[in-house]
Amino acid sequence: MAVGSASSHWLIAGLGNPGPRYARTRHNIGWLALDALAGGEPFREEAKFEGAVARVDDAWLLKPSTFMNLSGVAVRALADFYKIPREQVLVVLDDAALPFGRLRIRPAGSAGSHNGLESVLAHFSSEAVPRLRIGVGSPVPPMTLHDHVLGAFPPGEEAELPGVLTRAAEAIRAILKNGLAAAMNGFNKEGL
Repeated sequence: MAVGSASSHWLIAGLGNPGPRYARTRHNIGWLALDALAGGEPFREEAKFEGAVARVDDAWLLKPSTFMNLSGVAVRALADFYKIPREQVLVVLDDAALPFGRLRIRPAGSAGSHNGLESVLAHFSSEAVPRLRIGVGSPVPPMTLHDHVLGAFPPGEEAELPGVLTRAAEAIRAILKNGLAAAMNGFNKEGL
């Protein structure tokens, strides 16, 4: 990376929880999307960033290993180290308010009820952090939101998941290539 070019780079932070118990859960769809984007590029654990890091499409990819509620610690550490402004930090996360597979790109906004995004926004002291929300559907009562997002995808959704992750990776690439506004126009309207 050339000196002074840091601001042209992005940090793509996929939110999730470490460990095999959470690997294929709805809450880890951010990590799964980064795996799809990386296309086999290995992630390496970086203690100074408290997460696993890869480099793809001139962007840093980060899967925080801090557990969801402390995601901001890892995201802010990598952003500060590489001098990446918060406007070029894209948080990829699950959203139970969106139907399964729906994508929603936003440049800013509240965390809603998502503790991982809330942690990131708190560490940047701003709601102006771009995000890509990936719909995981809402729980069917009596299931709680907590149990829903920490649960595995049912067989039907598991079968559709590769296509959802491919579209999420395409959305991220569109953001990197064409910017947030163009990507929002292309991907936020899908499935409406």
